Formats: sequence, C-alpha cells, structure tokens
Amino acid sequence: MNSSAEDSQDSKNVIKKGAYLARLGDCVACHTSRENEPMAGGVMFTTPFGKLYSTNITPDPETGIGKYTYQDFAKALREGITPDREHLYPAMPYTSFAKLTDEDMQALYSYFMKGVKPIHAREKQNQLRFPFNIRAGIAVWNQLFLDKGIYQDDNTQSSQWNRGAYLVQGLGHCGSCHTPRGYGMEEKTLSAMGDTGRFYLSGNTIENWHAVNLKNHWTSNQFAEFLKTGQNQYGTAYGTMSEVVHHSTQYLSDNDLAAVGEYLASLTPSSASSFPTTNKNDKKALYQTRGGLGYIQFCSACHQEDGQGVTHYFPTLKNNTSLLSDNPTSLIHVLLTGSYAPKTHTDDRGFAMPAFQQLTDKEIAEILTFIRTNWGNHGQGVREEDVATIRQQLPLTQPTTTRFHTPRFADMLDRPNSAQLIQGMSMMLHTAQQLPSHVGNDLNCTSCHLNAGTVEMAAPYIGLTSVFPSYRPRSGKIIDFKDRLNGCMQRSMNGKALDKNSVELNAMVAFIDAMKSPVAPKEVIPGRGIGKKMYSLIANEAHGKTVYQEKCAICHGKDGAGLKAKDGHYYFPPVWGKRSFNIGAGMSRTYTAAAFVKHDMPISNNMNFPLGQGGLSDQDAVDVAQYFTHQSRPDFAKKVKDWPNGGKPQDARY
Repeated sequence: MNSSAEDSQDSKNVIKKGAYLARLGDCVACHTSRENEPMAGGVMFTTPFGKLYSTNITPDPETGIGKYTYQDFAKALREGITPDREHLYPAMPYTSFAKLTDEDMQALYSYFMKGVKPIHAREKQNQLRFPFNIRAGIAVWNQLFLDKGIYQDDNTQSSQWNRGAYLVQGLGHCGSCHTPRGYGMEEKTLSAMGDTGRFYLSGNTIENWHAVNLKNHWTSNQFAEFLKTGQNQYGTAYGTMSEVVHHSTQYLSDNDLAAVGEYLASLTPSSASSFPTTNKNDKKALYQTRGGLGYIQFCSACHQEDGQGVTHYFPTLKNNTSLLSDNPTSLIHVLLTGSYAPKTHTDDRGFAMPAFQQLTDKEIAEILTFIRTNWGNHGQGVREEDVATIRQQLPLTQPTTTRFHTPRFADMLDRPNSAQLIQGMSMMLHTAQQLPSHVGNDLNCTSCHLNAGTVEMAAPYIGLTSVFPSYRPRSGKIIDFKDRLNGCMQRSMNGKALDKNSVELNAMVAFIDAMKSPVAPKEVIPGRGIGKKMYSLIANEAHGKTVYQEKCAICHGKDGAGLKAKDGHYYFPPVWGKRSFNIGAGMSRTYTAAAFVKHDMPISNNMNFPLGQGGLSDQDAVDVAQYFTHQSRPDFAKKVKDWPNGGKPQDARY
C-alpha cells in the first residue's frame, strides 16, 4: 500500500472513530429536530429561564460550523465559546467535554467536517428572560464553574476503571442529568473527587424527570446490560433515558460498556441485588385496597399481578430501583404521558407505556403507593397533591373525547357485596386456573374481554346484562344472560357449562352486572362490542401470515401457542392449537376476529388508554384474522345445532 492510500485509510479510521465518539456524546439527540436533517439543530429545551434551541452543527459554511478550524471547534466544545467570541449557554455540556483528549477532539472534528452531511438550517431565536438573554454574563459563569483540565488518569485504579471514568465524566456527560445543580444551575461537582464528590451522580430532577441516584445502584454487569439493551432485571429505560439508550449507549463497544459499568459500580460499592420475597399481605392489599384494584385493572396485564413483569417485554416492579427512588417525579410523569422503551439492536419492538392521564390524581397516587409498598418494596407513598403538581407542569394533550365511561374495579369496595364482586372479577382474570373442571383450554375471560371487560371496543361488559333475555340467532331462541355466559364456557373456553345456581357463576354475573352503569334495556352503548365487521374487504391469508409474524408472534408465539411463564400461567394466550378456543367461538370467524384485532391488538403499541392497543390497518387486521382463525383448533361437537332458523354469518367456520 502506498503512502497516499495509507493516509486515506488513516483518515477514514479517524472519521469512523469520530462517528463513534459522537454517538457516545449523544450529539444527535440534542441537535436533531427532524430525522431527515441530522445535526441541523432546532431542538427546543425548556429551562427555568426560558426556551433554548440547539444549533446547527453540520459543516454548512453559512448556518453551521463549516468554517470552524480545529482550534475553533475545540474551543467551542471545551469552553463554550464560538469563533466570533459568542458564549454558548451551558445547556451544551462543555464543562464535561472539556475533559476530552486532543486525540478524541481531533477525531470528532474530522467526523463533523467530513462525515456529516452539510444542511442549510438557520438558528432559531432563543426565548430567554432578562438578564439571562445577555450572553456576556456566561463569561462570569465560566470563571466560577468551568474547569478546563483534560481528564487525568487515577494511577491507583485500573485502565478499565479510568476508561469508564473518562467516558462518564467526559463525552457521556452523565452528570448533566444525574448530578444535582447549584444556585447558578451548575453541576455541583464534575467528578466523585474532593469535598463535593458526594453530590456526583446522586440524582437530580430536570424538566419533570428525575434522574436517579447512580450510587449503590447496580453491579457493573447490570449497568452494562442496561446501557446496551435498555433493560435489566431491575428496570427498563423510559422517558429521556430511553432516548439516551436508543441514540447513544447501545452503540458502545462491549469493552467501553464494561468500563462504564466498572466505574459506576465503584462509586459506592453495591452488594449483589436479589429479588425480595413476596410479603404475605401482598395478596390482601392487591384485592382489598383501592390502589391494589387499580393496579390489577390498569397495570397487571403487562406487569403481572405479582409485579414481576415479563422478561424482555415489561419491566419488573419488584425491587425496581427507579421505581423506589425517594423522588417519585419520573413515576408520575411516565404515568401521565406514557413512554416508549428504547429500540435497540437486541429489541427493535420498543414496547409502549400508555398514558394514563385519564385517571384522577387520587387514582394515580393510590396505584403508585401500592406499587412502592408491596412485593417487598419499601418505598414511600405518593400524595395526591404531588400528582396534581406534576400534571399542571406538563404540556399534556387532551385525551380523545369519548362517551365511554371506564368503570373502576376500586369502586367495588364501596358495594355491600364487594366480596362477591371481587370473586367474580378474579375468575374473569384467572378463569382457567379457578375453574379447571369447566375450562378445557388455557384461556381466561380477559383474553377477549380486555381488562376484565372494561376496555372500550374490546367486548366490554358495560350494559351487557341489560340486553338479556334476548333472542340469539345462533341458538334460535331467547336466552338469559347465564345461558350466554355458559355459551362462552363451552365455545371460547372449549369446556363445560356451569350450574346456573353455582356460587361461581353467580359471582361472575354479579361482577358483570356491577359494570353495567345505569343503562336502559336496548340502549345503544358507546364503545360496547368490538367494532364494525369489515365484510367488504377480501382477506389475503398469505399476507396475514406475514403480518402475524411481524406483529403478533412476539406475544403469541410463531406457532400460536402463546407465551408461558415458568409457573405455567400464560402471559399472552394461545390463538390456535389444542389449548385455544374451538371453532364454535365467535373469535374463530374471520371478520369478528378482524374487528377485535383492529381495535385491540397489538397491545403496548402506542400511548392509547389503557393498553396502548391498536394500530393495524383495516386490511392488515382482516388478513391476519383470516390467517390465525383458520389454523388448527378444537372442534365443537354441538355445532350441528347452531342457527336452526337461519341467519348464519358469511364467515362461519361450519
């Protein structure tokens, strides 16, 4: 290889290194307001002093940094001063970037000048109050708080530890969020050294998110796993940290992740963590308190009744270090606004945490207090006024208006027959487990009637008992509500009818009846049912298979057998095979299933209250319904008696 070729290769390697360092510094997150204009600035930041907008850092010579020399670039990153002597606001973490070595600074400069596409985008005008709109004052701020020294290795520590310290204190600028601020909005310290070192990474609240105390937090491996995948056994990234993982830390090399983990774990040695044992009173609190019943209704579908979540899907709430933070700001924030888990190389699904702003301040406080004080958790309760304060500070969008009223499980405690109602609710949630002699598969009522029949357009129980007795074409006669419920037991549950006088059936009927609200017979009830059947669409089963594998298999399995926990219960039910509903069930029909899928699947797909459900197109819903309903499933012996007087739907399976 000749000298020119070697120089060219060296230049490419330097640019590649600079690109990696830019990822580490998460430059794209703060300087990209539009995906098609990376690094062109325009991102708005809300501060106590007004609004700031990030600048264009592409090599555009007029509106970006295209005319910067290396010295200009280094001075801007280390001192926050531009070539025309204008001071940058310290929202740009130049106090951390000051620690960069000359070699890394040169690599970053090469990348931004030669590896970033120039984009012509003018700077947006900041909206800061006097005197903070006068940049000259930042010169005084720099004199007080800027340390211009490049990171110096600690000779008493390993090379890996020093690499981790360099990354965390420098380009990683972890302290920008996790270190508390002083009166001048400066980080109280930039490292764990010295008298002020106790403040370093000890937690801080910014823009209504609380960045937790990273000391005595996790082991080095747990830190590395979290930064790589966005989750570990004690939590999942959400809010602004989700963006950090998505844009930055997932791209770190394994060596750098190990170095960061070693450094963070060393700040305060952490003993090996383990899941706490369940308190004997947890079950009582779950079913006999407003917070527990609220949790069952709105949280347990994803996080499970025991709070352990679903590995790689939904985070555990037991011993969850973020959840148990002394400051509940982030917990309140995420319940009100929702959040997406980061999309990473290991998981590109990005499950959503729906927004629960439709719940009252009191309900959110009750649920969070329950979570923080059960399953061995020893957190503090959350006050209603805390929720109200955060709600007022957030730019919440108004939820879509609907006439559907979501009944509350917690209100059952006010009924004289609350024990019976709660028993009925429990059987709806755990039908296969609690009625093994009458259920012939692995489904529960809530498999189709989401959140035990309280979700709009997911076959809710609202007003259902009011329309019975009524004529049913499938049976060819007038039936009462108990007959209707027993029909589900024989078809959807592929099992046996319950005795009409049994305690179990009466408890289920009582629960459903309690959900009806004041509804007149035959009254049209908004949100009831599963939506209009799309008979005009022609199903494409081959395309439906593709949709299933892309959207459904992650929860229901490639073979339709569902997702099962170690203890045998199902996180998500089987949708075909011997342990699913039989061909006599309404859900076995293409257009019935398509209407359900359209409004209710997949869950955790968006911010929609209460399960983040829906999102497929009409055609995709019909296609995937055609595919999974026509897979192998149990027969129904009594099918020959169906529709004796006619009226059979066009998509009936027999």
